[in-house]
Amino acid sequence: MAMIKIDGKDYDTDTLPQEARDNLQNLNLCDQRLTQLKRDAAITQTARNAYAAALQAALPKDA
Repeated sequence: MAMIKIDGKDYDTDTLPQEARDNLQNLNLCDQRLTQLKRDAAITQTARNAYAAALQAALPKDA
């Protein structure tokens, strides 16, 4: 028996209709995916910053 609070009301997930449980599971999967995408974006931004710094370092100094 797991309890979840939605809009200030507590629900026992075991007693929810199947459609509601499916939607709850999909919502949780979306939240997990968004977390992963945010992590991926942070990693990508860090790599981009490193490439930008490497580009700056590789540019001719007298230009």
